This record gives sequence, structure tokens and C-alpha cells, in this order.
Amino acid sequence: MGGLAERVIQRIVVLMLGSFIGLLALCKIVIDCVKVGPSKVFSQQKRNKPPACLEDSSLGTHGYAHLEDIRMHYVSNGSEDKPLMLLVHGFPEFWYSWRYQLKEFKDRYRVVAVDLRGYNETDKPAGKSNYKTAKLVADIKQLITALGYSDCVLVGHDWGGVVCWMFAETFPDLVNHLIILNCPNFKVFQKHLRSSLKQAKMSWYIYFFQLPFLPELMFRLQDYAILDQLFRGKHSGVRSDRMSDEDIEAYKYTFSRSGLTGPINFYRAGFGGERRPPDQSGSRSKGISVPTLLLWVQRMQRWITDLQKCPGNRRQKIKDILKTEDWRRKTACSSLPG
Repeated sequence: MGGLAERVIQRIVVLMLGSFIGLLALCKIVIDCVKVGPSKVFSQQKRNKPPACLEDSSLGTHGYAHLEDIRMHYVSNGSEDKPLMLLVHGFPEFWYSWRYQLKEFKDRYRVVAVDLRGYNETDKPAGKSNYKTAKLVADIKQLITALGYSDCVLVGHDWGGVVCWMFAETFPDLVNHLIILNCPNFKVFQKHLRSSLKQAKMSWYIYFFQLPFLPELMFRLQDYAILDQLFRGKHSGVRSDRMSDEDIEAYKYTFSRSGLTGPINFYRAGFGGERRPPDQSGSRSKGISVPTLLLWVQRMQRWITDLQKCPGNRRQKIKDILKTEDWRRKTACSSLPG
């Protein structure tokens, strides 16, 4: 009973914070309308044709896997007789975020970059309950089987990292090596989100995303200007030719077609009182048992430093190897098997 009361109180607090941030967002929309006019604020460019980079055959072959309740889209590069490297994107991204890795590792692996449920060409079931982490984990398990493999090197970034952390804990026998980019272990993150006011402030967007409709609207404003800020902004973006105008168009084209409700539902479902999925035996796993490489860039604006820690494991700082502008281009994983 105490646990239920705690979750109810947590939900109320989250909605109050989200509503406050939503009010600030509405004020910003009004101010922008006064400054530049409503026509510019609500403008959207028509994109009827994908940019050429999305049709680049050197990135691999497009395919679909029919899972239990969705059809999942992926791009595959490399021979099918090679070990599987599975790449799981973050928010707000899709398979294209792994364009450099699809080329880099294809000689040693069959590299597969997925579109998670709700994204791009993968199915988008209605309702936030269809985006609980247990379903995302199940999708990855079913995909590995559908591709004809019994294990893989699993790589995840951001929300993809959340899924991969949980997958490796739930199904360790299916993961040879786990590689996480810029995503704290979910246990560590949950602890600090509850106990650290500084982290709660940095995670303001999580509370905002609990609101209906308004988060999706904010992404569409001024022709998806938020995507420009996220991918090439001052604080967290890529400031080099590794994120070109055409690359930005690829993201704008994709989300103008597929929308943001599915991706934002990941956050909405995450505050639904969900518990970690059980392992194959039905019991709770005690932690990550597979060999794991956790990569962080030097400049992160969303997490406090403590979230980079992985208690009980070795930590080594390799300066200047992987800067913020580099993580999308190539992960320094030359020590991988094969």
C-alpha cells in the first residue's frame, strides 16, 4: 500500500512540474508570435521526397522483421555469416544516426541499425502502454531471433542505451558484449533523479513530456527548429561537417512524416509505475554480467557527473578520443572481438 501511495504522490508531483514547464512553453510560443509572427512560428516546409542521404546504398539494405505485435524496420550492412552487431538509437533519432558505424564495422560484423517502435518506418501502436520498456526489450529479443542469431554485440545510445541496459540484465545469454554511449545505468539514474535536485533540474524535459499534445507541438514549431538545436546547438550539438545540412534534413523529413508521439511515449510510459522486466526464469536479475563498455563525451548538459559512475567496475578516462562532435561518427571500439 505504501508503494502505491508513493507512486501516486510521484505522479502528482511529476504532472505539477510538467504543467509548470508547459506554461512556460506556452508563454514562449506567445512571445515568439509577437516577435516574428505566427506564420513563422507555425511554419513547416513541405517535404515530399527524402534527402539523397537516406537512399545511400552504401549504408546497407533496408528490411523488415515481423515481430509478435509490430513490424520493425532496420538497415543491415555486412555479410549474414558474420556475427551480429545490433545498433539501437536514442531520442529523437532513428537508424540513420548509425550511418558511420554501418560502414565502419561491416567487414567484421553484420551491422543492423533498427528503428525502435514508434519511430520512422517501424509500426507505431497507439497508447503509451505500448511503449513500456518491457515491450522495447521484447522487441530486441524477437528481432535477434528473426535475424537468425542467438546472440549479438549490443550497442545503444540514449534511450537505446536504456533498452540495452535492461536487455543485457534480462537476457545476458543473448549479449556477447554491451556498448553504451551517453546513457547512465538505469538504477543509477533512477536513484539520482529522486535524490538530486540538480539532476531533476537537468531532466526538466522528462516532466514536460508527460503532458499531452504540447511536447509534439513544440517540436514542430518553426519547421522543427528544436532538431537544429539538438544536433547542432551550442551546448550539445555537433559543430563540424559531420552533421551536414542534408543530415538535418534527414531528421526533419523523417519526423515530419512519422511524428513525435511514439518517441515521446517512451517518456510517458516510463512514469507509469513500470518495474524492470524479469529474466527468462521469472526472477529479478542482480545486475549486468556481460562485458560492458560505457562511453561518455566530455561535455554533457543533461546529467550530473555521478551518473557516469559504474560502481564496482573499472573507470578509465581517455581524453580527446571521443569528443561531443565525434560520438555520432565513430565509436572507438577497435578492441571488439572478431
